[in-house]
Amino acid sequence: FPGKPLHLIHGKPMLEHVFERAKLYEGWNRLVIATCDQEIEQFSKKNGFPVVMTGSHHTRALDRVAEAFDNLDVATSDHDIVVCVQGDEPMMRPDMIDSVVAPLLDDTSIPGMILAMHITNESIWRNPDTVKIIHNAEGEVLYTSRAPLPYTKTGFSPELMARRIYGIFSFRWKYLKAFTKHPETRLEQLEACDSNRILDMSFCQRIAPYPYVPSFSVDSPSDIKLVEEHLLTDEYWQMYK
Repeated sequence: FPGKPLHLIHGKPMLEHVFERAKLYEGWNRLVIATCDQEIEQFSKKNGFPVVMTGSHHTRALDRVAEAFDNLDVATSDHDIVVCVQGDEPMMRPDMIDSVVAPLLDDTSIPGMILAMHITNESIWRNPDTVKIIHNAEGEVLYTSRAPLPYTKTGFSPELMARRIYGIFSFRWKYLKAFTKHPETRLEQLEACDSNRILDMSFCQRIAPYPYVPSFSVDSPSDIKLVEEHLLTDEYWQMYK
């Protein structure tokens, strides 16, 4: 919705919540805000947050992140790990970043990871704003969809082990470069989801399984109240409020 990144949550713009919480992860070499919006640029500079401007033509977060990384004034390597934390995750936790980074540090053959939170609530499973993940036994992403998946004749239950995309991704730079050079695909456009572009590429994403916690994305104005209610008892909110 218009103005979402700077919408106030307990008196702070949502983007500030995301950046302050991301800073709590201790493994960064560099953490910046990527945007094409001059208001966000001005806000970032006013608050001392590093910001990198990108083009306004991007429809996918990962394309914007790729441009921002390419524009950094540092030498880069194909083996560098690039992390995308989406700006509408004001309740993200620093260990979520570790969940998508640690596998790449441990296994150099993994191209990229996606945080996959367990769905325990049927309304989230049915919500088209929530992108569900279908993966194989090895954790490789087979498809992502806004439909309630996986389908079951017996009805939803937590034991279905449905998972949703939580907006934190990691890639080796080699593969993120390949992603952003590849044209958008039909399934990507139909589901409005970056990850479906990778289905037509020569590599795959893997899931970083994460248990359900009361951590809510902001997809519509009505989500703000839900986030504000849960922040009152959130341990990380106490660290930067």
